[in-house]
Amino acid sequence: MATATATSYQGTFHGRADELARVRREMAAHVGECPVADDLVLIADELASNSILHTKSKGGSFHVRCELSAGSARVEVEDMGGPWRTRKKDDRPHGLDIVQALTEPDRWGAERSPDGTRVVWATLHWAGHTEDVTR
Repeated sequence: MATATATSYQGTFHGRADELARVRREMAAHVGECPVADDLVLIADELASNSILHTKSKGGSFHVRCELSAGSARVEVEDMGGPWRTRKKDDRPHGLDIVQALTEPDRWGAERSPDGTRVVWATLHWAGHTEDVTR
């Protein structure tokens, strides 16, 4: 049995839609053959898209981070902040609904820092994998 070691990834991206392909590519390279690799890439893409569409990062920049260890992963996007729109009950589904469906309600969230930036994060867990998923 191999010993699992956590690995971290961090990337900085321009707040433009053409950067989303790079987010997906770099996340896919980092997570490799992780059991939830596709979900992690989808979550990173959704959070990055939201950063570009709905925050001051549009035209600016945002950061993507991922920590991968045996049995769990955390992905987060830090944007430049901006207003946070509260959803109405009858709103149509949004990308964060996908994030919630993949993670469960208590395994994702958003936090605003004192300097006005925002970090939106999600964690995924999987069972039965004790091998080193970091390579």
